[in-house]
Amino acid sequence: MRVGCCAYSFRDRLNSGAMTLEQFLDLAAGMGLDGVELTAYYFQQTDRDSLFHLKRECFRRGLHIAGTAVGSNFCQADAARRHEHVVMTKQWIDHSVVLGAPCIRVFAGPVPPGHTEEQAVAWAVACLQECAEYGAQRGVVVALENHGGITARAEQVLRLVREVDRPWFGINLDFGNFRADPYREFAMVAPHTVTTHAKTHWRGPSGEEPVDYARALQVMNAVGYQGYLNIEYESKPDPLTAVPAFAAELKAAIQQLSA
Repeated sequence: MRVGCCAYSFRDRLNSGAMTLEQFLDLAAGMGLDGVELTAYYFQQTDRDSLFHLKRECFRRGLHIAGTAVGSNFCQADAARRHEHVVMTKQWIDHSVVLGAPCIRVFAGPVPPGHTEEQAVAWAVACLQECAEYGAQRGVVVALENHGGITARAEQVLRLVREVDRPWFGINLDFGNFRADPYREFAMVAPHTVTTHAKTHWRGPSGEEPVDYARALQVMNAVGYQGYLNIEYESKPDPLTAVPAFAAELKAAIQQLSA
């Protein structure tokens, strides 16, 4: 397994202009990480030359672009709005090709007020199928995150896997986003996982609980997972110090697993 970092981990600095994507790459390289996930929110420009520039800067620092990520919502009741998000996702699949990113993280979305989960699932499935089929044409895997809404529980995620049923579709398992019985749910979705987000904590009934990565990685190792653990830092301590410490923790857990 490899350790990477999501640009989202430094969202406050990236949003305020206190940090550029190039400076984020410097931090990732300084931590000895293998790669980065480049979140769409922080790109000031997406023309071909700008994307090629960032691709070159990653290469110069010895970093893979493990993936891109968009804030899609395929559960919107308005068909035109759903279509807009499909178009946006396809655009970022194209950007992923230019960047050399093998996958794109997407969200399904929540059930909109006044509608049922059955309706939301049907809308999301159709959109995800369209995006996955486009990804197949461009060589980019579409990775759905367990991110609340109709993906809050492993059972819901597995339903979407079954109904989307496309070879270029998989799961971005976020280790911090299951709320009830996370390790059981990790095991349920692990066989369909193509990439992951590593948070320091998950939110249980009694508050935040640290994720036991020795246990979580045993689950992933059992299904032969060899992909990325992309740090998605959301806790309160300063990420400039907390993310390197967490990266070291993940590297130690990987080493312990292979010992």
